[in-house]
Amino acid sequence: MVPLAADENVDGRVLRGLRLRLPHLDIVRVQDVGLGGEDDRNILAWAAGEDRVLLTHDVSTMTAFAGARLKAGEPMAGVVILPQTEAIGAVIAALRELIEGHEPGEMRSRILYLKP
Repeated sequence: MVPLAADENVDGRVLRGLRLRLPHLDIVRVQDVGLGGEDDRNILAWAAGEDRVLLTHDVSTMTAFAGARLKAGEPMAGVVILPQTEAIGAVIAALRELIEGHEPGEMRSRILYLKP
């Protein structure tokens, strides 16, 4: 299963729903590893070092910094942009499908926009 990191802006209901449906999911919140309030570039670097795909709702700055990492040839396990306007259940279902449909490493160097 793909190891994940959740940006501090990820809706807690999404995380709870994922953990209920996928109890063995390897996911950590950035605030739980001391990165709460940290700059997006540092969060992306940490996630890359941990080989964790980053979940975020931040479509503006996080995608810009992720794109800059890719352009610079820096490693990135992947970023998944979660929609903010979709029903929570639909986001959880689409995310679960994405997670179960990929092996670790398959999302490397990709920025994905989740579409429920």
